[in-house]
Parts: sequence; C-alpha cells; structure tokens
Amino acid sequence: MMTYHKKYSAFLTPSFVMNAIIYTNVIMFLISLIYSGRNMILSFNPFYAFTPSMDVLNFLGASGRLPIVKYEAWWSLITANWLHGGLLHILFNMMALKTLAPLVMKEFGPSRMFSIYTLSGIAGFLLSYFGNVYLTIGASSGLCGLIGAALFFGKSRGGQWGQLVYKQTFGWVVTLAIIGFLMPNINNWGHGGGLLGGIFFGWILGYNEKRMENMFDKALAIFFAVITSWLLLKSVVQGFFLIYS
Repeated sequence: MMTYHKKYSAFLTPSFVMNAIIYTNVIMFLISLIYSGRNMILSFNPFYAFTPSMDVLNFLGASGRLPIVKYEAWWSLITANWLHGGLLHILFNMMALKTLAPLVMKEFGPSRMFSIYTLSGIAGFLLSYFGNVYLTIGASSGLCGLIGAALFFGKSRGGQWGQLVYKQTFGWVVTLAIIGFLMPNINNWGHGGGLLGGIFFGWILGYNEKRMENMFDKALAIFFAVITSWLLLKSVVQGFFLIYS
C-alpha cells in the first residue's frame, strides 16, 4: 500500500498537473483551428485573432443552451472547460492558471486542485445553462473555481497569511466583476458559478492544514482526468470523421 501511495504521489506532482492542464488546453485549441480550416477567423484585432469556427467548437464540446437542449450534450459541462474562442482568450486564461494553480496546489495539493478545477467548471457551465447562455466555452469557469477555493482558504484560515490570500483573491473577484460588466461576450454566469463552486468544493474537500491529501483525493483526481480525457478524445475523433470522411 505504501508503494502504491508513493507511486501516485510521484505521478501527481504540481508541475505535472499544471503542465497537463496547459498542454491539453493548447492542443484542443490547435485542433479547433485545424478543424476550422478556412472558416477560422484571422484578424488583426487581437480579440478576434485565430477564432475557431462556432460549428467546430460546438461538436468539440462547447456548452450552453444550444448543445444541451438541441443535442442533449450534458457531457459538454466537462469539455467546454478545455476549449477557447481565440488566441487572446487562451493566452489570458493560461497566464491566469499559472498564477492561480501554484497557490491552490500549495494549500490544497495538486489532486484537490484538479478536482476543484473540474467540478467548478461543471458548476459554471451548469449555471450558464440555467442562465440561458446560448453557447459558451473557456477555462475561466474552472479558474474562477480556483479563485473561490483560495478565497475560502484565506477566510477560513485567518492569520497573517490567510488575510493576505483573502485580500488578494477578493481583489481578483472585484476585477472579474468589473471586467464582466464592461466587456462584451463575457459569461458572467460561468464566472459566478465557478466561483461559488470553488468556495463550496474547497470547503467540502478541505485544505492541507485541515487534512493532508489522501488516496481518495488522488483517486478522485485520476477519475476526473480519465473521464475528461475520454470525452475530449471522443469529440476529437468524431469531429475528424465529420470533417474528413
């Protein structure tokens, strides 16, 4: 049992988990561009540069009222967290991940961080569905979940370090709210659902000072990783045959 535990502890390192998330997002973005072909939007406007086709994003796993109501694609609650609508979109989200993930992994561990990221993404896209968002994608729901988990940690822990984390993450929440109301095409439902999900799952799963990561946490993270990988691979293969057959 000790050998088994050490084996997966060595496998689920912070650097491996974060790189896996970044590489998967980048690969899915490149695939969406390749599948879009001539329908990809090329623009000098950074907000629209390298925008994949909406049809391609739809069958790769975008979420919202359209895919869930029309195609009953409830699995899109997971896959939409790994798709992006443009070069600036993915760059911004991956830069945010490199800021947030190390903090959350330090206090919750890499396994719980990944579970919070996944579950918060689901919560964000589920709330988007109930908020009548037509079509939505992006890692920001999961990222808001990491902000929510850090916010919960700071408030729960207290002390000098807890207060510092709380003030920092609360500042991010305020910034997100301002951006959400000033910029067009921002899914505030997804951000809000992800944030609330992060607070809730941060409380449910706990952080290191409450209890250290155990085999359940690692097994849960591996379960979500396997399900996510299978759903993404399935959408990529189906998309390939739809386009090139």
